[in-house]
Amino acid sequence: MKRILVIDDDDALRNMLKRLFTSGGFDVLTAQNGEEALLLQAQRPADLVVTDLIMPNKEGIETIIEFRKQYPFAIIIAMSGGGRIPAAQYLELAQNLGARKTFEKPFKTGEILAAVKELLEE
Repeated sequence: MKRILVIDDDDALRNMLKRLFTSGGFDVLTAQNGEEALLLQAQRPADLVVTDLIMPNKEGIETIIEFRKQYPFAIIIAMSGGGRIPAAQYLELAQNLGARKTFEKPFKTGEILAAVKELLEE
């Protein structure tokens, strides 16, 4: 069974994605920030990571950089609702750093589930 790691500081969104991916047949781990995610990845490696970009402690851009260094073959999907700059700019940066797909919040659950399935089938 493929494992997905969902990283988001928003409890409701994190839990919704966990339910969505679990119902899609995946093993799902969750983390509230990049620090927690990197610890989880070391213990129970995920095949695919879905990360928010704006979070406390270790935010998503830093997290993507660390994943690229430590786990170069990890598949990454980035999501953002924006912050000090528009979401599109954060997502473009994430893509330049190695995110394979990006989603602006709010997104359609069917679209992100389809993206996960597509990337894990490659």
